[in-house]
Amino acid sequence: MTTSVVHTSRRPSSLAERPEHSADSPLSIHAMTVAYQRKPVLWDVDYDAPPRALVAIVGPNGAGKSTLIKAALGLVPRATGLVEFWGVPFKHVRERVAYVPQRESVDWTFPVSALDVVCMGRYRRIGWFRPVGQAHKRAAMACLDRVGLADLAHRQISQLSGGQQQRVFLARALAQEADLYIMDEPFAGVDAATERTIVQLLKDLRDAGKSAIVVHHDLQTVTQYFDHALLLNMRVVAAGPVEQVFTPDNLQKTYGGRLTLLSEAAEAVARAGINVR
Repeated sequence: MTTSVVHTSRRPSSLAERPEHSADSPLSIHAMTVAYQRKPVLWDVDYDAPPRALVAIVGPNGAGKSTLIKAALGLVPRATGLVEFWGVPFKHVRERVAYVPQRESVDWTFPVSALDVVCMGRYRRIGWFRPVGQAHKRAAMACLDRVGLADLAHRQISQLSGGQQQRVFLARALAQEADLYIMDEPFAGVDAATERTIVQLLKDLRDAGKSAIVVHHDLQTVTQYFDHALLLNMRVVAAGPVEQVFTPDNLQKTYGGRLTLLSEAAEAVARAGINVR
């Protein structure tokens, strides 16, 4: 797939020139557009993620949710826009950011164990092409234990269930000891036990002063799992604390005529009383 680039005039050299963006934000996006084959997928996105919070990126299929985080991380090219992490380009703080991709994008037939995968999260501390020492293996084992998979550490990843594979990737992210965790659909297709594990980990990370930005598809659990929401449909529809932005009106603007889905989400909002703590 080719990506067309839309050329514009001068772009700001730093978001410091843009007072609406905060250097305290773990992720700041200014005027970001992404286009595939001349077709915009994201258009003129402006967003500041709050520090020390759990953020859900919510929107219909094709809204650009995964593209937003991939473009922010430099995994797909941006046509326009500026992205910074804590006020600086990603390359300067790469070790502070952990990324959990969609499980479907991973080659699970690769011949490595669960422990090997988690140790990959330690490579920036170990150094590339250097052997993994016992201290790093112990750290990786501790991360597997946090996700309830210590007893499967030496099992090949292809022999794990979908939920277990997702937990391994979460453990790898934990092994990075990052400050920002970016996760693309971590709840998709997992069992109830894995979902509870992920939710608890997210809350533990937030309580430890970390941030998490999560592409999320289940509207009924947004109010239970997250503090902030970014409602997206090619452009930002609304962003802010869940109790302010996760409303039937904003959901209608985001999802259009999907009334059954919106009705279920509205019921979830009412049941939760917008209390994410």
